[in-house]
Amino acid sequence: MALISFAMDFTVSKMLNAHRWLQQELGENLLLRYLSWIVYPVALVSFSTGFAQSITPHSGGSGIPELKTILTGVILEEYLTIKNFGAKVVGLTCTLAAGSTMFLGKVGPFVHLSSMIAAFLGKMRSSVSGDYENKSKEHEMLVAAAAVGVSTVFGAPISGVLFSVEVMSSHFAIRNYWRGFFSATCGAFMFRLLAVFNSEQETIMAVFKTNFKINFPFDLPETFFFALLGAICGVVSCAYLFCQRWFLGFVRRNSITSKLLASDKPIYSALVALLISSITFPESLGQFLASRLTMKELLNSLLDNRMVDPSQMPQWRGCLQWTPITMD
Repeated sequence: MALISFAMDFTVSKMLNAHRWLQQELGENLLLRYLSWIVYPVALVSFSTGFAQSITPHSGGSGIPELKTILTGVILEEYLTIKNFGAKVVGLTCTLAAGSTMFLGKVGPFVHLSSMIAAFLGKMRSSVSGDYENKSKEHEMLVAAAAVGVSTVFGAPISGVLFSVEVMSSHFAIRNYWRGFFSATCGAFMFRLLAVFNSEQETIMAVFKTNFKINFPFDLPETFFFALLGAICGVVSCAYLFCQRWFLGFVRRNSITSKLLASDKPIYSALVALLISSITFPESLGQFLASRLTMKELLNSLLDNRMVDPSQMPQWRGCLQWTPITMD
């Protein structure tokens, strides 16, 4: 899973760089820049949906609800097949390559992908040893695979184990702790090691580095504002989840969108990508969303101790990246 995660990130990075290069080559022609900005993600997203649906209809979504159902004892063999794995890898790569026009991540799908690999390894073991499949062993493999799926995305094995305990399992055996942690640690270590070998990172320790002073990184009164920020973010996240639930209900109740989801998912995905890419176009509202930056670049800029020079704002809006100025 670490190899697959790294290969997917590498491919997505190359495809995003190709999109940036195309935007630069078009110069100042606003119409061509807009067309290239919307056509690229629309083509990738519609191909992703159409390809995955043509291979197997069970490759859509994150796969986590189905996996939780499997862990409760319900048999859903079609969700753990290798055919589903291939369709999901190709579809997820194309979707992530759409860039900042589609605000999607790979954590949920990677949990599903890791579980499919675990189920395949379990079947290989049964075929070699000649033993019948043990449901408890299969359950333990899937729980460990959920931890690996999270750890190979963020490079955080402890978070992967906590995810497998709190989210995936209705009950969790104590003996599975070290198994899940060991497998998640191997996956996270390999994922970070590949990044170091490819010269993308300097070390395997920190995913997002900061440059705060080590002696005294913050003043004591700032803890009040940290707590206030946490409370505000909690309220905003609850409001977001409420709006998302309402919107999903509206999509299912609406006759047009429900028909598209039932029979023409590629068209529905293309329309959604067209709407979002039009909103995030850098020469319109996208200039206020930093839409030229990828999700990884946005996280890096969020967690470093830097700011943008206000005098360079107009220049920044017309280029790919800003020039950071360190705060002293």
